[in-house]
Amino acid sequence: MENSKRKEIGRIGESAAARFIERKGFVIIERNYRKPWGEIDIIAEKAGVVRFIEVKTLSGLPPGYNGSRETSGYRPEEQIHQAKLRKIARTAQSYMAQNEDSREFQIDAVGVYLDTTKRVAHCRLFEQIL
Repeated sequence: MENSKRKEIGRIGESAAARFIERKGFVIIERNYRKPWGEIDIIAEKAGVVRFIEVKTLSGLPPGYNGSRETSGYRPEEQIHQAKLRKIARTAQSYMAQNEDSREFQIDAVGVYLDTTKRVAHCRLFEQIL
């Protein structure tokens, strides 16, 4: 997939994830927080806890996909590898220090299944992935 299309799918997925977590009671603080060593897709807060959320989006549903989020072999969140988690953790710590924020924080993920033909996104939240 060409880079511009991949970025567009990622942007759509992040927007869908933001709407999804807002419906779950999260308040978005910031999106696309960048440092030279890493980026955090969404920074949000819920119940006094700062959440650093990595969003992974896959588009084009596999043959036989029936709407189940449990379809074997099709989990965008599985694309979050250990090196990425380390970068997110370092960036989260930097954010908390920079903002002199002593609240509890955690790293979460949202997996987004994007069906571009039906213009539908299926989102799934994974809490405390690190």
